[in-house]
Amino acid sequence: MLDEPWDLVTVPSRQGLEAVDILRMRTGLGPVLHDSSGDSLGFLVPPGTADGWDLPGSACTQTAGGGFTVPGELWEPPGAGTGWLVPPRNDTAVTDPAVLRDALGEAARMIELADRL
Repeated sequence: MLDEPWDLVTVPSRQGLEAVDILRMRTGLGPVLHDSSGDSLGFLVPPGTADGWDLPGSACTQTAGGGFTVPGELWEPPGAGTGWLVPPRNDTAVTDPAVLRDALGEAARMIELADRL
């Protein structure tokens, strides 16, 4: 359910798309936002994640009050200029931050390797 508060991990689109593919194959993937320019993706994570997030190349935004609530019935993206890459579902409210960190690290390594070829 997406009626719980959440924080937002933002990454460049290329790395984020790779991470989405990795997470889809392995574990529960929560909702993912994209910006209208296509420059970045935002993964919804549990509130409080921003307090300890320190992955280079990404940012974690603590939303107002330690989390931003989106009712489960609301399928519209929460901000202007955003859309759902992975819309909210009842089975996975947010992405686990440790799992996301691992997927983003793997994605960065894959991109680095591809750029060397």
